[in-house]
Amino acid sequence: MGEDKGLILVVEDEATIVDLERLYLSNGGFGVHVETDGARALDAVARLRPAAIVLDIGIPGLDGLELCRTLRARGDWTPVVFVTARDDDVDRILGLELGADDYLTKPFSPRELVARVRALIRRSTLQSAPGQRRIGDVQLDPVRRRVDVAGARVELTATEFDLLEHLMSQPGRVFSREQLLSSVWGVADYSSSRTVDVHVAQLRLKLGAASGLIRTVRGVGYGAAEQDA
Repeated sequence: MGEDKGLILVVEDEATIVDLERLYLSNGGFGVHVETDGARALDAVARLRPAAIVLDIGIPGLDGLELCRTLRARGDWTPVVFVTARDDDVDRILGLELGADDYLTKPFSPRELVARVRALIRRSTLQSAPGQRRIGDVQLDPVRRRVDVAGARVELTATEFDLLEHLMSQPGRVFSREQLLSSVWGVADYSSSRTVDVHVAQLRLKLGAASGLIRTVRGVGYGAAEQDA
């Protein structure tokens, strides 16, 4: 199995799915703790401080959407991957708007789940090269993984931070959705390009008056403004 890469909290009430996720995550070098309802999972997050959460939406009691909403409201930005039987775009968008970092729909490849969890943890713990970036009122600290707008801290998910950092790393350059999926999410599933749009919308919302930092080039993609936003 190799070196332990961190603890993953799996929140899922289907035994066959639990067994599959536990097997592949364990083989991938992760510790695995399982909870089958939202209330117990909420306690487990505070108690165990997992490296990431693999979260089903349709769990008993406190469902996955409410659990994610509660965590983010508490200021807990543990990376979250939704895994659900729902394939409704509304659910997908809502989950990402609530602060989820990624989304998989059942049936899914367990190897893909492990790859996405691994990439998400790597992004959330990565110590970037020193050197703060600033465009207009937006200042990004890659080492502390902190973003301030006009001196006030802005809370971002790991994926939101990495997306903003990627855009700000090359001001003026426009990235296609496919390029962003590959560079930020580490996946080549271009059918998920809507995910990029949702994260950009969330970033703009959180940046508030400085949202003009992120510009849209119709038919191409997104980029960070070269001049003050």
